[in-house]
Amino acid sequence: MIDAWANADDAGVATAAARAGADVVRALHGRALARVDKGAGDFATQADVDAEKAIVDIIRAARPADAVLGEEGGHQGAPGAVREWLVDPLCGTLNYAVGTREVAVNVALRDGAAAVADPFTGEILVTDGAAAWTSRDGVEVPSVPTSTGRLVDVNLDPPFPNAPRFRAVDLLAHPGFIERFRPRVVSTTLALAWVAAGRRAAYVTDGGDLTRSVHFAAGIAVCRAAGCVVTGIDGAPVGPTGRGLVAAADEETHGLLMSMIHGRDPRGG
Repeated sequence: MIDAWANADDAGVATAAARAGADVVRALHGRALARVDKGAGDFATQADVDAEKAIVDIIRAARPADAVLGEEGGHQGAPGAVREWLVDPLCGTLNYAVGTREVAVNVALRDGAAAVADPFTGEILVTDGAAAWTSRDGVEVPSVPTSTGRLVDVNLDPPFPNAPRFRAVDLLAHPGFIERFRPRVVSTTLALAWVAAGRRAAYVTDGGDLTRSVHFAAGIAVCRAAGCVVTGIDGAPVGPTGRGLVAAADEETHGLLMSMIHGRDPRGG
């Protein structure tokens, strides 16, 4: 079955790999799993490790010349490979370890196709680098971002490299934010992909160059392909010199959030 993906396009490989990882995550949910201490309070579970192996096995079979950077296994493949896959087999490990289901499986070809899987709904949000869609039970539906739900996810997980200029908690307390939006804190990049799918108005997080992050690359790719407005918290393009991330369903939402982040009154007062 793994060999069958050798003839698939990159979006097909990303989808198959994300689905394989999601199958492992779902199957092991609720079990008492061994933990791997990563220091500073961070850890991986056996589900992280096993899901990454399932993902990498598919990528290796389908694209043997490509390199892979995995959250758990590090860099694999030729150091000089032109193409590199970024793999986060279980984003939301803390959620998962306590038995909740707000987690994502992220697979992205750098500057190319990507997939974000929800192990518990069976949905996979996919991009081929040009378009974005949601795949579930063999049905594909184009991604249509919308801000009508008013829900904005704000990531409060450290590190906070742009403090004190930007503090996510300050955004949550901004009067304009309270008036216009309703905050959510999912603490997994699944919420980033939800912006592309129209389930969140925006997603905001601190950070550096998140396009090269195994956690964020897939969600950023899906949001861009869906037509979301994607910048750093400074309004500049995300990338090597980027600062954090604001992914919004539309220009109005993005503009409002940027005004709040930079201390301006979005109401023009």
